[in-house]
Amino acid sequence: MLTAVVGVNWGDEGKGRMVDLLSRDYDVVVRYQGGNNAGHTVVNDLGKFILNLIPCGVFRKSCVNILGTGMVIDIEHLWGEIEELHARGIEVTPENLKISEKAIIVLPYHRALDGLEEDRLGEGKQGSTRRGIAPAYADKYNRKALRIADIFQKDTLRGKLEVILGFKNLLLRGYGEEPVTVEETLAWVEKFGAPLAPFVANTEDWLESAIDAGRNVMFEAQLGTLRDLDFGIFPYTTSSNALAAYAPIGAGVPGRRIDKVIGIVKAYSSSVGGGPFTVEMHGEDAEKLREAGGEYGAATGRPRRVGAFDCVASRFGVRMQGADTLALTKFDVLSYMDEIPVCVAYEVNGKRVESFPVGDDLEAATPVYEYLPGFKCDISKCRKTEELPKAALDYVKYIENAVGARVEYMSVGPHRDDYIIMSR
Repeated sequence: MLTAVVGVNWGDEGKGRMVDLLSRDYDVVVRYQGGNNAGHTVVNDLGKFILNLIPCGVFRKSCVNILGTGMVIDIEHLWGEIEELHARGIEVTPENLKISEKAIIVLPYHRALDGLEEDRLGEGKQGSTRRGIAPAYADKYNRKALRIADIFQKDTLRGKLEVILGFKNLLLRGYGEEPVTVEETLAWVEKFGAPLAPFVANTEDWLESAIDAGRNVMFEAQLGTLRDLDFGIFPYTTSSNALAAYAPIGAGVPGRRIDKVIGIVKAYSSSVGGGPFTVEMHGEDAEKLREAGGEYGAATGRPRRVGAFDCVASRFGVRMQGADTLALTKFDVLSYMDEIPVCVAYEVNGKRVESFPVGDDLEAATPVYEYLPGFKCDISKCRKTEELPKAALDYVKYIENAVGARVEYMSVGPHRDDYIIMSR
């Protein structure tokens, strides 16, 4: 079984919580895109963890975790993540973590350039986390990047860096910064690359063999549909493809087909970063929802923008992801509401719109709401569908009909076992 677990909306849907839960049924978990610019929060019997690079299967002793070819990896951050897990008693070894030798390295000057560009944009900034992801992907497609394998090719590494830095220093000088030297970059690569050497592998061959042997593989996405580089709210997107269709490519097995796509969608909307967010709440309503849901970025700690469930965006996200079923997260958060707002359409330049718009039309969109009765009770102890109040079930059915996919899983709390498998 090859399964992709993906975000339907802007990211921050609670994928980490669901991957941690679902990983019990999988032998391999693969991150296939992105870098440490977003995080997955996991709460289980071992504690609360925020992972930026390492797949959430690391908490299952039976799982092998892979950082795929489609990722960009800050090796300093990765080594820090490994050390933190070790300090908290989580075993991370070359047996349960494998790094693709073809993944791109995020270097210190990528972080610097990321921050410099955001500062230059000022009020027009795009909401970057300043962790170097966009510059690293840009270098990948400009063929001016280092791969993980390059770290260990000592005879040619210096020459490659000389060529790359000749190009990158032109940019740094353009920002008024001092050039980066080959020596300081080599020293950084050696310091953080050397301890990772045992984890580096030909992950494509390893993964192909695992699939041939009948092992169950989960592809773990970062962010969501609306942050996808091609289909998201460009230019307020990430710099990689967060769609399930890209999973086999970014994982390193492009000839394989996915058997199932589980789309993660929050019971309301949230977003970190810039760009249009049609359903955004402000003032007291936003503060209540943000506090109830603990809506702060896992990677940055930034307060997330929050709003009502967006049927227009979610229907688009489900279709782009090809989601077979949904996992509805943070449903318990809505228990304080007397009425639950749902955005059923947009109004764009005086016209009602039910398809997700693009560009200036999206910027101009305003929400059209309907209000459903609140369920006004604590559902965090519910473990069966029939234990949910009727108003809660009515809300779920409304969402299913609106987005065109069935809710299979529902989380009713932050812990691993706080969930319901929905029965019909």
